[in-house]
Amino acid sequence: MTTQIIKLREKRDAATLGGGEKRVQEQHEKGKLTARERIELLVDPDSFEEFDLFVTHRCTNFDMDEQVYPGDGVVTGSATINGRLVYLFAQDFTVFGGSLSKTYAEKICKIMDMALKNGCPVIGLNDSGGARIQEGIDALAGYAEIFWRNVMASGVVPQISAILGPCAGGAVYSPAITDFVMMEKRNSYMFVTGPKVVKTVLNEVVTTEDLGGAEVHSSKSGVAHFITNSEEETLLLIKKLLSYLPSNNMEDPPYVPSHDPIDRACASLDEIIPENPNKPYDILDVIHEMVDDREFLQVMLNFAQNVVVGFARMNGFPVGIVANQPKILAGVLDIDASIKAARFVRFCDSFNIPLIVLEDVPGFLPGTSQEHNGIIRNGAKLLYAFAEATVPKITVILRKAYGGAYCVMNSRHMRADLVYAWPSAEIAVMGPKGAVEVIFRKEAQASDDPKQTLLEREKEYAEKFANPFVAAERGYIDDIIEPSRTRFRLIRALEMLANKKDSIPPRKHGNMPL
Repeated sequence: MTTQIIKLREKRDAATLGGGEKRVQEQHEKGKLTARERIELLVDPDSFEEFDLFVTHRCTNFDMDEQVYPGDGVVTGSATINGRLVYLFAQDFTVFGGSLSKTYAEKICKIMDMALKNGCPVIGLNDSGGARIQEGIDALAGYAEIFWRNVMASGVVPQISAILGPCAGGAVYSPAITDFVMMEKRNSYMFVTGPKVVKTVLNEVVTTEDLGGAEVHSSKSGVAHFITNSEEETLLLIKKLLSYLPSNNMEDPPYVPSHDPIDRACASLDEIIPENPNKPYDILDVIHEMVDDREFLQVMLNFAQNVVVGFARMNGFPVGIVANQPKILAGVLDIDASIKAARFVRFCDSFNIPLIVLEDVPGFLPGTSQEHNGIIRNGAKLLYAFAEATVPKITVILRKAYGGAYCVMNSRHMRADLVYAWPSAEIAVMGPKGAVEVIFRKEAQASDDPKQTLLEREKEYAEKFANPFVAAERGYIDDIIEPSRTRFRLIRALEMLANKKDSIPPRKHGNMPL
């Protein structure tokens, strides 16, 4: 073996230690894995090809030239996950707390450029304190270069961010642009400014967890799409999520052979809608019953729970599901639910994933809080997303489809390809009780028994409108189906729509009501 080879191996071994054995030990004591340990768990064995192992920073300010680490705090490269090529980076907290320098940013930019050229997903394992202060404007320039590439890659290749440690300042904006953000419960935080700055500026005392912990971002802000209990669980979830996604916007989602019969009867669905129209049920029971092997990957589980979104398979092919949840706020649409569903619809449309909508919606949530915070503008986002989407779009109306919410939830008039209804469907401007109070108010006041008059009219209204047959007569519904046949009918519909080609008018981009 030559001296040069021996020297190379020594340098390579030293470089893989990151910030050194002491800092690696400190990382482990916090219950955290190192950057390379995370990559090893995520990718197929021996598939990782590292780039720029020997890159170092070029900063000389504040004696930084005396602190040089090969790789400069981020591990970058390509690998395969379940045989599919991905590009990834893992921030190394053992080197300057994972803070970003100009060369660090250049490493990330390189793999993002390669991902775009080769049409492969980008995965970021984030564990960073933000910009490296000693580098000043160079670090900020590095962040901006990454942000620009995040935007250019949006809708072209899937981008997934895992937050596995504290991420502050500029370190949070790149994940925010990506398609999915995962946060590990124990050690991950995201905030633009930390608790100390909040205390200084606003004299507000807040803990790190309450300011930007995983629970906050998964339930209140909606920044995190998934929350996990450990780093290992996070990495497994990335693999599972990728199994539903194509590598780029020119490919179809990956098919996985299914042994679940297409014509499997879903008998429980015939009884799932309560006799009382005001009684809730769990929409997840409907979803699990009709999808392959009862497997459903729910997205944003804890945020805006009155709408459910996520991925499943039908006869082996991935689908995106958007469903109202009657057991939470009666399934109404509010600001958060509209934003949540709109973002999911646009993602599915970007990556050729057909959409199935399960509708049971009594309307939009009323009240001053909703109106003053922009339910009109935010509700319109969901309308816009469905109208813009060109993937196969199928709606099943399970029970209520009232008012503007009926239109918004992928109605025929929003260019849904197929609209089915269960016999329990009620399609009207509003519910029977509210409708008769408007229509027959004067008649009731003039009668001897106003209450009885309204009850009789309510029954009359329900018989006339609280059913799917009026809409079916007008061609707004393609068929009224037995609930137990929903799985079969949806799969047949998806097969029929598999080669759908649709387009929108040529334009630079629309002006979504952001």
